[in-house]
Amino acid sequence: MFPALTLRSFARMRLCIAGLAAITLSSVACAVEAPRLVQKDGRFALLVEGKPFLMLGGQIHNSSAWPSELPQVWKSMEGLHANTVEAPVYWEQFEPQEGKFDFTNVDAIVEGARQHGLHIVFLWFGTWKNGNNHYVPAWVKADSKRFPRTIRPDGEPIDVLSPISRNTLEADKAAFVTLMRHLKQIDGEQHTVLVMQVENESGNVGSVRDNSSEANKLFAGAVPADLLAAAHKQAGTWSQVFGAAADEIFQAYHQAKYINEIAAAGKAEFAIPCYVNVWIDYPAAQLPQRQLSQPGIGYPSGGPVQKLVGLWRALAPSLDMIGPDIYTDDSPFYRDLMRTYHRADNPLWIPETGRGDSFGKFFYYALGAGALGFSPFGVDESGWNILGDEKWSAHADNFALVAPMSREIAQWEFDDALKTAVEEPGQTTQELDFGAWQATVAFGYPQADGRRAPGTHDAHGAAIVAQVGPDEFVVTAVDASVIFHLPGKLPWIHSEIVTAEQGVYQDGVWKPLRLWNGDETDRGLAFHGQHEVVRVKMGRF
Repeated sequence: MFPALTLRSFARMRLCIAGLAAITLSSVACAVEAPRLVQKDGRFALLVEGKPFLMLGGQIHNSSAWPSELPQVWKSMEGLHANTVEAPVYWEQFEPQEGKFDFTNVDAIVEGARQHGLHIVFLWFGTWKNGNNHYVPAWVKADSKRFPRTIRPDGEPIDVLSPISRNTLEADKAAFVTLMRHLKQIDGEQHTVLVMQVENESGNVGSVRDNSSEANKLFAGAVPADLLAAAHKQAGTWSQVFGAAADEIFQAYHQAKYINEIAAAGKAEFAIPCYVNVWIDYPAAQLPQRQLSQPGIGYPSGGPVQKLVGLWRALAPSLDMIGPDIYTDDSPFYRDLMRTYHRADNPLWIPETGRGDSFGKFFYYALGAGALGFSPFGVDESGWNILGDEKWSAHADNFALVAPMSREIAQWEFDDALKTAVEEPGQTTQELDFGAWQATVAFGYPQADGRRAPGTHDAHGAAIVAQVGPDEFVVTAVDASVIFHLPGKLPWIHSEIVTAEQGVYQDGVWKPLRLWNGDETDRGLAFHGQHEVVRVKMGRF
């Protein structure tokens, strides 16, 4: 016979059962938590399965997200050593007839990515693609009355849809919501899809703003209160408030609100991070073939270019980030762009960059700045390439080096424990400051006693140094040496290497392979031509 339950013991039992149920439900919730962004002390991380994740991305060509092209895509991703593929979703394919959706391409990409151990960033090619409407369905293109085009100042329509059209917004939003709902159904617990890009390099190419009668009426009226607040301006008409910049800001306002509404509706179905990419404003000298650094000519008008990124962050709060597409290898300008888009309200994420070897060094700059990921464009072997036939092995070498410890790097970035050194022409050494310890990075070989490091022939040297304990560091580099010393002291003065273990990270655990000493350490930890990682413990005497 069981003893009789008192009311008190019964209540206790109910509480225990409820507690166990809560723990179980909490565990399940944690297990299926969708990817999300978190922030700490001004630094950001993309959490995947609850831990920071570094996107080693590869964006495929515009017309490669078809089942017939995917075999070579997967082969290319393997050669790149990527962990994330960026692939378009075409509105024209996804909704060939209004209200009828085709999931073939999306499902093939998700299934293939899982088979090849990859994550996905989907790129929604909807209302805008590179400042045009080229990926909208035929039924949208055919009905310019229902889905009005942007009108130039001379009254001519162009192949860009107007952002003030409610009909167009609702059509795009309905398709994106359907896409996000479908992804939640097929990927809500597996987390193959990490992030969604909403539109692609949005804006007008061909006119600074829409000059339709409806748009002109709005432009002649008062500036909306939310924009006045974001811009810290007093009330007035668009021209009164913004002067010569009024047309571009008018376009940016309606465009940001349009995309924000689409992102918000999509995230209501599947709450994963959403972002927009941006065709930046290049100085004329950076892209001489375009000549003019003007909205609607040099770049799509209305996008979150450098001068407008702050307004976009205020006007489109449903977007989690804005990522610059960077296609210049001018180092000062590239680094300035990273600083512009790495804000207290915006994590750094490079969704597109050049695939050529001259862009390889910027991966290390991005890591040093705490980037969530880095993705060269056009990395699949589809044949014709807008970028030409330049040599491009640097990205694959970089990704191969860091891929085994990409999770650790993401955590070190988030903890502010990682620093990088990147070679520039004429700068053959750099100092990294870790407070109680300093690290001297010297580029190129041979590094003879008493002589300055020679640098590499094309300034491609780089180093990654992470502090993992008071006197412990994880180090790797490309054609460089790294030597630790006390502040104000030369190496080996009152300091020495206690141990230098070459090893690898396997499932988050450090696995030693061998000890370094002698020639490998006398002039610093020497990294030349091999993908090697060393965990070094320093000592004082």
